[in-house]
Amino acid sequence: MSQIPATPENVAAAPTDAEISDTGLTSTILQAGTGPFKPGPCDTVEVHYSGWTTDGKLFDSSVQRGEKISFPLDGVIPGWTEGLQLMVVGEKRRFWIPAALAYGETPSRPGAPAGNLTFDVELFDIKVAPEAPKTPEELSAPASATKSETGLAHQLLEEGEGGDKPEPDDVVVVHFTGWLEDGTMLESTVMNGKPAQFKLDQITIKGWAEGLQLMTKGEKRRFWIPASLGFGDNAPQGAPKGNLIFDFELLDIQN
Repeated sequence: MSQIPATPENVAAAPTDAEISDTGLTSTILQAGTGPFKPGPCDTVEVHYSGWTTDGKLFDSSVQRGEKISFPLDGVIPGWTEGLQLMVVGEKRRFWIPAALAYGETPSRPGAPAGNLTFDVELFDIKVAPEAPKTPEELSAPASATKSETGLAHQLLEEGEGGDKPEPDDVVVVHFTGWLEDGTMLESTVMNGKPAQFKLDQITIKGWAEGLQLMTKGEKRRFWIPASLGFGDNAPQGAPKGNLIFDFELLDIQN
C-alpha cells in the first residue's frame, strides 16, 4: 500500500546548519548512504522522491505512487541536476531548491509548481552514461572527403555489410552524434543509449536525408552539412545555426 509522505517541519525554509552551494541550492542529509560513487551530470539515476511547495502542499511523490523513477541528470530541473551529484547510493537528502533552479516564479510548463520547492530524494542506483563521443579533429570537411553537388561532404568511418541502401520512403534506425562547427556537441543518441528511428522523407534536415541514402546497414559515416542543408543561418528558435557535423551509424533499414 502506498504511503503519503509526511510534510517536513522545515518545508518553508532550510535550517541554519544545512549545506548551501554557490547557486543557492540548500540540502541536508536525512540518511547516510553506503555507496562510494556519486553520479555525474549525464548519468541516469533511480530514485524515490517527494516534492512540496513552501506552504506544505505535496505536489508530486513517487513514494505515494509506489514506483521509483529513473532519469538522466541532464534532463531535469537544475536543482536536481546539481543536488543528485552530491549523493551516493543509499543516501536520502532533503533539498530546498530556489525558484531559479526549479521551474521559476511563473512556470512555462503546464502544471509545474511555482516558486521555491522542497524535495526529499533517496538515491537507489546510478547508471553511468557512456563516454561522450570524441569531437572530430576536422570540423571543416577535409580535402579527402567526398562532396556532392548539393555541398554535402562525407567520409566513410567504418564499412557496413553492403547491400541495399535506404530509399526516401524507408524508415531508418540510427545512432548519431552532432556538433556545431566550433566543436560544441549538440545531441547524441550514443550518450543516452537509445537509437533514433525516422522516415527519410519526413526529415527536416536535408543533409540527413541525402546522406543516409548513401549508407548501407552497419556503416558509420561522417557528414559535414552546410547551413543550406541544415537549419540555415536563420534557424528556428532552439535549432542550431550554421554548418553542422554529424557522425551516423546505420543500424537498420525498414521498408
